[in-house]
Amino acid sequence: MTEKPLDSQSLYLEDLAPGQRWVSATLRVEEAAIRAFAEQFDPQPFHLDPVAARSTFFEGLAASGWHTAALTMRLLVTGGLRLAGGLIGTGGTLSWPKPTRPGDVLRVETEVLEVKPSRFASGSRHGDVPVLDAERA
Repeated sequence: MTEKPLDSQSLYLEDLAPGQRWVSATLRVEEAAIRAFAEQFDPQPFHLDPVAARSTFFEGLAASGWHTAALTMRLLVTGGLRLAGGLIGTGGTLSWPKPTRPGDVLRVETEVLEVKPSRFASGSRHGDVPVLDAERA
């Protein structure tokens, strides 16, 4: 597999090849951030109250999946993969196989598995943009 250096160059479809990889910086998830996000967007006890969270499915404080998704997007956007036209979500699958906890350190690893023109854009340097389908395992 080829490791791509972090840079600010805009990439088009013809610049991408299977095996290219990008690894983001890391981001530590703080309890205060988990609770602040939950207060505003997902006010459930397992995201807000560490004591109450112990008796839930999560058995402790856990970040909202939507908070984790937002952090993932931040890491994607700042992680070195610079697609011309930006990272635009046209579809994908999200799953949260285990909870994100206070103190967890997240990073995003991106790998090109396949390159093919989409129905949304052909991805050439002549005005079209690449389309990234992402799936989180």
